This record gives sequence, structure tokens and C-alpha cells, in this order.
Amino acid sequence: MTTYSIENDYIKLTVADHGAEIRSIIRKNDGKELMWQADSNYWGRTAPVLFPLVGNYYEKKSLYGGNTYEMGQHGFARDMDFTLVNETDNQLYFELKDSEETLKKYPFKFILGIGYKLDGKKVSVIWTVKNVNTDTMYFSIGGHPAFKCDLDTYTLCFEKNGEKVDCVKANIIASDGSGCLSTKQEHHPLDNGIMKMSDELFSQDALIFEEKQADAVSLLDETGKQVIKVTCPTPLFGIWSPVGKHAPFVCIEPWCGRCDRVGFNQKLEEREYGNVLAAGETFNTSYDIVVY
Repeated sequence: MTTYSIENDYIKLTVADHGAEIRSIIRKNDGKELMWQADSNYWGRTAPVLFPLVGNYYEKKSLYGGNTYEMGQHGFARDMDFTLVNETDNQLYFELKDSEETLKKYPFKFILGIGYKLDGKKVSVIWTVKNVNTDTMYFSIGGHPAFKCDLDTYTLCFEKNGEKVDCVKANIIASDGSGCLSTKQEHHPLDNGIMKMSDELFSQDALIFEEKQADAVSLLDETGKQVIKVTCPTPLFGIWSPVGKHAPFVCIEPWCGRCDRVGFNQKLEEREYGNVLAAGETFNTSYDIVVY
């Protein structure tokens, strides 16, 4: 694994070519590391890119063109080596292309681009997906950045469209171990946009917020001061910390796609929140991590 670093007056960012994954964001005014450092006793990753799957296929399988494809949780990109194709003082850009290995799990050829750009106190995370097939391509993509915190004293603040006090609806991952969506719904009251965290909050795995319920989610320290903000321009996002581990981090995850529902028919082209990309076209989106 090779790592690459860029920095400005406010931030030092380090990214690995393996998974094109953020490994470190250091706030330079006090030298504080903001990212979880992949301790496998809790969770051995820092900020994986989820592609071409966010979450799980129902029964780990998808159907397309009369064939069955099997893929593990969150897809394969996070476990593959990307190529650094562009590096400047403030930007890194990596690419991953399909291979014989990926085509066994996923029926499409692609060029996946992951970029990171510094602008003041902001890290922009840039995703591009190019469809190099002659047919329509179906995929999901998402972020999974983990930020160091104390679940007992840190809180989350949701920037909701015009209203700071509301209920946030969360779909809960099924308890059968499938990693798929159950029919259970939970409502989480907010106090001035703020949600307290605890082990119990994550006792049924990730909270999945659909229908673009917030423009951004901030992590606040024990004094109520913002530590980071993650913008959520995506259709949905997740909040996660490992079940039952009282882990010293939380993930704020912008997603273009999510896991299947329990009982889904497994047809790739019918997945909820899936992205549809015509032959030769390119999908582009991004989100920001703002440091305070």
C-alpha cells in the first residue's frame, strides 16, 4: 500500500492507493487527528469507498441478463488497488477499472474515479463513474468515513431543510444477519437539530435516512463545538458505529444507493435507489468534509 499526502494551511490529508481510501485528516492548528485509525479490534477501516454496491444484495446475490452474480457487503472497490492518475498541490485523483476478477461478481465494465480536493478547511470527495459498456449500467456508490469521538459525550447535529426540530425517520437493518432492510421504522426526536449518541442507538446496526432528510450532519464535541461537518447532497445517508462495541468513532455516510430490502427479487435493474447510467455516459457527484 502506498499513501499520498496533500496539505494547506488548515488540513493535512493522507489517502492510500488501496481502496483510494482516506487514511488521515489532521487539523493543523492543533495537530489533532480527526479520522478513525482502523483499529481492527473495533473496525479495520477508516473511510472506504463503497462501489458498486452500498450495503448488501438480498442473499448476497443479484440477477442480470439471465445470470446470477454474488458479491459481499459494500462491493469490491474498497479492497482493490487504485492507480494515482493526477496529483497537484491540492488534489489527488485515483482510478480503478474493471478486470476479470470484477466481471465475475459484477456484469459491467467501468472506470471509477475517486478524487480529493483541498479548499481551505474543506475536503471535497469527488466520485465519477464512466459506463464503457454498450448497454445501460446499474450501480451504487457511497462513502463510509469514520470520525474519532466519544459516543457518550459527542453529539450529532442535522441540518434539516428549514426546520431544526423534527423527527428523523430511520429504516433499521434486519436483525436476521442478512444486512438488508427490515420493515421496522424508528423515529428519533431531535433537540434543536441535535441527536445524542449511545451504544443503544446503534444496537440494530446502521441508521439509514432516506428521502434526503438533511443537507449535512455535524459532529459536535462534549462542549457542543463543531468538530467536522459532512455534507449530504446524496439521496440518502447512513449513521453507524459497530454494534455492541462502544467504539470510539462514528461514521457519517453519504450514499447514492443502499442495501436491498428483505425479500427483494434480486433483479439488479430494479434495486431501490440504484443508479442508471446509459452507455458511454459518466456519473459525477461529490460531498464535502469540513473541518472546524
